[in-house]
Amino acid sequence: MYIYKAAVVGGGNMGGSIAQVITYSGLPVVIKDIKQEFVDSALDKVRSIYQSRVDKGKMSPGEIEPKIALASGTMSYDDFSDVDIVIEAVTEDIKIKKQVFKELDEICPESTILASNTSALSISELASVTKRPEKVVGMHFFNPAHVMKLVEVIPGVQTSDETVMDVMAFSESLRKMAVRVEECPGFLVNRLLMPYLNEAVLALQEAAATASEMDKAMVEFGMPMGPFTLMDMLGLDVCYKVSLIMQDAYGPRMASAYLSEKLYKMGRLGQKSGEGFYDEDGSEKKLSQIVQELQQEKSFSKTEFSPERLLYLMVNEAVLVLQEKITSVADIDIAMMAGTGFPQEIGGPLKYADEIGLDVILDGLNKLTSEFGFRFHPAYMLKKMVAGGLTGKKAGRGFYTH
Repeated sequence: MYIYKAAVVGGGNMGGSIAQVITYSGLPVVIKDIKQEFVDSALDKVRSIYQSRVDKGKMSPGEIEPKIALASGTMSYDDFSDVDIVIEAVTEDIKIKKQVFKELDEICPESTILASNTSALSISELASVTKRPEKVVGMHFFNPAHVMKLVEVIPGVQTSDETVMDVMAFSESLRKMAVRVEECPGFLVNRLLMPYLNEAVLALQEAAATASEMDKAMVEFGMPMGPFTLMDMLGLDVCYKVSLIMQDAYGPRMASAYLSEKLYKMGRLGQKSGEGFYDEDGSEKKLSQIVQELQQEKSFSKTEFSPERLLYLMVNEAVLVLQEKITSVADIDIAMMAGTGFPQEIGGPLKYADEIGLDVILDGLNKLTSEFGFRFHPAYMLKKMVAGGLTGKKAGRGFYTH
């Protein structure tokens, strides 16, 4: 199926960014929201992204105008009668998203693909309110969509192979790297990223290190930014809500840190509110006081921080994903490099494990389990590989053949 026209529902920052990506490929896109101010904001976002390309000398003013003209806005579904794909990008609330999908199913042509940009919610559940579950799929862009190359394509339980292939091809036509991921809460990248981020917050509330010290350590490892800088950029509200979805799905091993809830309820949401883990002036003065109050309230014991405390959790979750046949070894590493900036010279969490040694990772996880609890409990697949002598590069075989 060739896609001639697209639509985006949701005029937020992400919706506008996705719309710009579509226009850049040469396709018309209509942006729909319930308020004109949201529609206008999305259209302004499209223009601002193009203007930044002009400012950087990547495009001329004459080149951007035809592209900008491909984007239109509306508060009704009247312009959806001939769209080939709709990408839903409304707030991360399953009730709201299901209502949107119900409306789209009623007004869009039978051939229209209905895609969701959700970062963690069930595609199968969204499809259940439609009469076309075979045409419903996850199409998860990463923020900011006009910069990040990765798109996760997630089939629901009834999504057809044809729909998956069409969306993979469409993603690639948008100059994106498409990775197919079987449905699970958090999909691939967020499923691996959230334990890493949550562990950083747990270490912070236990006075293992300051936010800036941990950020510095992870940047020195090779990450493009530290976990706290990343959470402030993504939005602490977004991170907290995703953490609750993960906790509900995977149980206590992914229990959200108390500090995340406290900052969320205080309205410290990161860059969008001016303060998050870092104060408005970039310091940690207010955060330090909040952490001290929480430590007294919860009687947290002081613990130790190491980069491995965060990285080994990510590796273990990657092994669990592989064990569950969510996706392949190569796609796990590609997605983490493209979606989180995991250092390319290292090659992704599973390549990292091969380099370090799977036996070393296993030993480290066992020690962390004895110190911090069952959230570090090693995946059975990791134990099995080590027992079988597949310990990575030094053995000539691990997750990869060396």
